[in-house]
Amino acid sequence: MKRPSTAPNVFEALGYPPDQAQHLLIRSQLLAALQRLLRRKGLSQARMAKLLGITQPRVSNLMSGRIDLFSTDALIELLARLGIGVRLTLKPLPKKRPAA
Repeated sequence: MKRPSTAPNVFEALGYPPDQAQHLLIRSQLLAALQRLLRRKGLSQARMAKLLGITQPRVSNLMSGRIDLFSTDALIELLARLGIGVRLTLKPLPKKRPAA
């Protein structure tokens, strides 16, 4: 799930400030990984809910990509319930370009 360092952040392109865009990017990567894992299992949303220890409407929100309803912590916890750990890599942010 590594993102090439040269890939643009779609959230920055949408006009979010760089710090908020970075946070949204991380959350979206966690959400997408969780969705992929759950789809591979081929379970109903009710079974997913039992597996994750959340309600079926919450699974529906998750599977429909409602990133606004899930914190980074919540997504990491749900991945952990599926036996998936998250590794954090720290790196310097690109330097800001001066405005033209």
